[in-house]
Amino acid sequence: MEQSEARAAMEPLMPSCGAPAPRRSPRRHSVRGQILDALRDALAGGELTPGEVYSAPVLAERFGVSPTPVREAMQQLAGEGAVEVVPNRGFRVARRSERELAELAEVRALLEVPVMLSLAEAVAPERWAGLRPFAEATAAAAVRGDRAAYLESDRTFHQTVLGLAGNQQLVIVADDLHRRAQWPLACGRATRTADLVADAEEHMALLDALAARDLDTVESLTRAHFAPTV
Repeated sequence: MEQSEARAAMEPLMPSCGAPAPRRSPRRHSVRGQILDALRDALAGGELTPGEVYSAPVLAERFGVSPTPVREAMQQLAGEGAVEVVPNRGFRVARRSERELAELAEVRALLEVPVMLSLAEAVAPERWAGLRPFAEATAAAAVRGDRAAYLESDRTFHQTVLGLAGNQQLVIVADDLHRRAQWPLACGRATRTADLVADAEEHMALLDALAARDLDTVESLTRAHFAPTV
């Protein structure tokens, strides 16, 4: 990709002078962490095109930093399966096929459905009310049509629910699968606000089913929630 094209593709990543930055969860203070967050938002929002190659020096120029923190951030994204290293050129945004998304959904269901059923039986019903603000955050982002904010709050919701199991390794593994399922977008897939809203509504329904200890509904909602729709 030519430098001018790469610069144009990256412009949505940085707010223009005087424009308010979108509301996000607390960000990292290191340069590398800030670049990593910006690149993740760009992947979530579809601003980095699957199949395109982006060089660290060009991205670094856009961000006004040295290439080193950009390379470090891209190397982490490569470890997460979001980009691929292209020797002597940069990093290619990975392509997600429908089959890959279906496989990720299947693995997530195998991991999380039994945990959700166990939590439904073990957690006191009144405790689920404390998780409603997390579900409400996903609903608010969905209504705004802010896909990047929605995906971040969606992961926070799932991390919080799974955290009740008391197994940190479970949370880490599940979150890695969740992130891989979120982005990059599958080829030719577009995101509609209606899809985000429907997905967010499932969070509230799931909390209601967990509080009611309705195991059949918990299982069906969890499986349906993993279907690759956003």
